[in-house]
Amino acid sequence: MTTHQSLQILPATDPGIFDSWAEKMALSDPWKTLGMNDKYCRLAFEGPCKEIYVAKVEDQLAGFVILQVCGTFRGYIQTIFVDEGFRGKGIGTEMLAFCEQRILEISPNIFICVSSFNTRAAKLYYELGYTLVGELTDFLKVGFNELLLRKSVGPALDYRSRSRSM
Repeated sequence: MTTHQSLQILPATDPGIFDSWAEKMALSDPWKTLGMNDKYCRLAFEGPCKEIYVAKVEDQLAGFVILQVCGTFRGYIQTIFVDEGFRGKGIGTEMLAFCEQRILEISPNIFICVSSFNTRAAKLYYELGYTLVGELTDFLKVGFNELLLRKSVGPALDYRSRSRSM
């Protein structure tokens, strides 16, 4: 695994890119195994309370993340996607660290779901300190379970974010 000095994670400013990302998602696991087509994947970018960031290595788009930043599960990493050509190089780990830093500005709890068959991603999350808080049986599709994971620095009530406490 290598650290990319040139990795930049920036707010997504061009929604026109979402269609091509949805197409890539649909051809990649876990979305492919779950049978999600590009139209279904495109819906991931819609809705309130979302922050979308793109990861760039030099001038190439390497991936993106979608965060939920309000509601009961504010601090939920809804989607983390690394383009196939950039996988296995530590970019996903760096993107996850970015997500954690951003979420800790608003919440002491970081949530992420991982498909039970996505053992490589689950292994990474466990190694980075996430713990299993529940299993959602048949959550997205019959026969497939989602594991709800959490990483926490404390309870939600009276949480003073890192940005407010510094």
